[in-house]
Amino acid sequence: MSMYSLIIFDWDGTLMDSELHIVESMQLAMRELAFEVLSAAAVRDIIGLGLPEAVHRLYPAEPDTRRKTLCEAYSRHFVAGNPATLELFPEAESVLAELKSSGLQLAIATGKTRKGLDRLLAYNEWHSYFHGSRCADETCSKPHPQMLHELLEEFGCPPEQALMVGDTEFDLAMAKNAGIDSVGVSYGVHDVSRLQAHEPRLIIDHLTELRDWLLVR
Repeated sequence: MSMYSLIIFDWDGTLMDSELHIVESMQLAMRELAFEVLSAAAVRDIIGLGLPEAVHRLYPAEPDTRRKTLCEAYSRHFVAGNPATLELFPEAESVLAELKSSGLQLAIATGKTRKGLDRLLAYNEWHSYFHGSRCADETCSKPHPQMLHELLEEFGCPPEQALMVGDTEFDLAMAKNAGIDSVGVSYGVHDVSRLQAHEPRLIIDHLTELRDWLLVR
């Protein structure tokens, strides 16, 4: 049986293959508002942060009001996309089902907004897999540990019994800041060297590896 009782997942790039849609939506917003159109690599680099924090990192010299309009345009373009084109990574759904059926509690800690996460969970009927969640617009953005602290308190879970799973250095730094273990996934937006800098317990190439590691311990 696993030494962990609560498994907390990042969303974009960890469970959902949404990288391309995020990049395209941000670049559409940049063009619409006559911002310098940054590269796909630059946009990928900020996936995982809360939207205001991400836009501030992309355009630190822009005034707050102009950055706010970019956030609004990005959200509009993202929502305008067909949610049916956004899919979980292969085997993610079956792994979630197996982990939940084993008695583990599952949660989400994401840079998405509450509205954005709830829309996807409802559209695809994925909400039943998760016992709780925190979004960047209702607490502090990653890598601040606040959303993990809130989840630990909600579940009555000590830090040593929680595990954070994510694809970015923001996820793993948040876990380290909260005093909990982490697992990095190699198929997301940040390369393995950036993940390793935050000392995850392991790095996986497929979510089935997480299932096997957790359930055979």
